[in-house]
Amino acid sequence: MPSAKAKKTSRTNATGVPRPPKGPNGGIELLLIQSVDHLGKQGEVVEVKPGYANNYLLPQGLATIASEHHKRMVDKHKAKLKEIEKSRLKDLSELSALVAKQSITIEANANDEGHLYGSVGAADIVNAMKQNDIYLTNDQIRLEGVLKELGLYTVKVHLHQEIEADLKVWVVPTVDADSAEK
Repeated sequence: MPSAKAKKTSRTNATGVPRPPKGPNGGIELLLIQSVDHLGKQGEVVEVKPGYANNYLLPQGLATIASEHHKRMVDKHKAKLKEIEKSRLKDLSELSALVAKQSITIEANANDEGHLYGSVGAADIVNAMKQNDIYLTNDQIRLEGVLKELGLYTVKVHLHQEIEADLKVWVVPTVDADSAEK
């Protein structure tokens, strides 16, 4: 009687690379290396769709495969990670306080009724903040649409999941050299 070999299920793909562990909902289980907005905090195990994992989280270095080895390593270094995050939050809180004290002025071409010929967007606000030696990115500026009129606006600056600041932005008409001499 020939011996029947039990078919062994392999956890590797055709190239010999181990497959990522599947979660209970059919997604891929990943361990977050850094906090990701709307997903989770550093050190958490999350389940995401394969495309999100393979095209964004893994290539950007935001997550790694949630193997038992990686889970143990995170458990060992949890205190160190918390201390780093606490230091980062402290720095961002200081930046938030500094941003809240700022009031920037942006000159724009406008008609007599105060409507701008163009608009003021996040890039203009970031450039104005650079002049004050505060470096932000366009995606940190949270506008509810572009600014199309002269006036004072309060703009939200999103620095972290837990930290936001309000920035005062004055949009004023451009002063022409000809009208300044009169």
